[in-house]
Amino acid sequence: MVESGAVSLRGLKADAKVFDELVFDVNSAYFENHGGYDYAKQFFAEAYKLAVKEAGGEEYVLSAVLHADERNKALSDQLGCDIFHYHLHVIYVPVVGKEIYFKKNNKDPELAGKLKEVVKQVSHSKKWPRFRDENGQWVNSYSLLQDRFYEHMRAAGYVDFERGERGSTAEHLTVLEYKTQQETERAAVLNEKAEKTQRQLYVLEKKTAVVKREAATFAGIEGMTKPARFGGSLQISPADWETVSGLAKEGVRSRSGIAKLKEKNTELSQKVVELKKRLAGYEGMGISEEIKYYQARQRAPRRLAEAVSDILRQPPERQEQKRKEPQLKRSDMER
Repeated sequence: MVESGAVSLRGLKADAKVFDELVFDVNSAYFENHGGYDYAKQFFAEAYKLAVKEAGGEEYVLSAVLHADERNKALSDQLGCDIFHYHLHVIYVPVVGKEIYFKKNNKDPELAGKLKEVVKQVSHSKKWPRFRDENGQWVNSYSLLQDRFYEHMRAAGYVDFERGERGSTAEHLTVLEYKTQQETERAAVLNEKAEKTQRQLYVLEKKTAVVKREAATFAGIEGMTKPARFGGSLQISPADWETVSGLAKEGVRSRSGIAKLKEKNTELSQKVVELKKRLAGYEGMGISEEIKYYQARQRAPRRLAEAVSDILRQPPERQEQKRKEPQLKRSDMER
């Protein structure tokens, strides 16, 4: 392909990737539940169509082989027979269209900046670029390929298989390394859940202690009084009266603070309602288009820059004027 000019290696470093490999893979039980090897061949024949599309054409696919050389030990032990793990390996050349423009110092000044040709350049990094998501985190294009594989197969009628783990980097790790990484991540999640549960338990214990203290205080207050010898009145010691009166005064003083907090809460609730109304008024004002622009700049800065450069090189578009509807004469209206 290089010798015939079908692809170009121009600009590649000595250690750059010239060949890429795609591995299409789903859970083994899926094939076992649908007929085994014959069903796997049909499934991966459809997956190969997606591989050709991802490669940019069958001329860039060097080989495609359905592997059945790995035994699924867990499923084999469970079913009591040999269950093999079917998966498709596709080797291809990563090709992208590189636009070449005429330079300013060429012989014909009118051609300066105009598109000269589109070269099929071999480039792994441009075929599978990284980009930042809406949270500012770097994401590999492979995760989007997982989405396209899942959606392509479902559209073809293969609906009840599991989707691969989003964001997986298994293509850069050995099987043991990847499984170790996954177990480490799961352990971290479980540890975080355990710590969260421990914090919740601590808060609950503190609340329980407060309730117990309150109950003890109430019981102590009720035990401070005793019936008088004569009449229906109650007697209380001077020390207990001092305690009760102090609590009563503290309760009276706290009422004003509680009232102020309620007023502040009402005020803040009204502000929230007002802000929601103002936010609703912004809808339909074109803000969403601005957000789309910044999202596009984050996801594909190079393509967006190229598109902007191309737009600036071209003359501005003419705005089409709306044609006025012909006004009907009174005689025509009466007809």
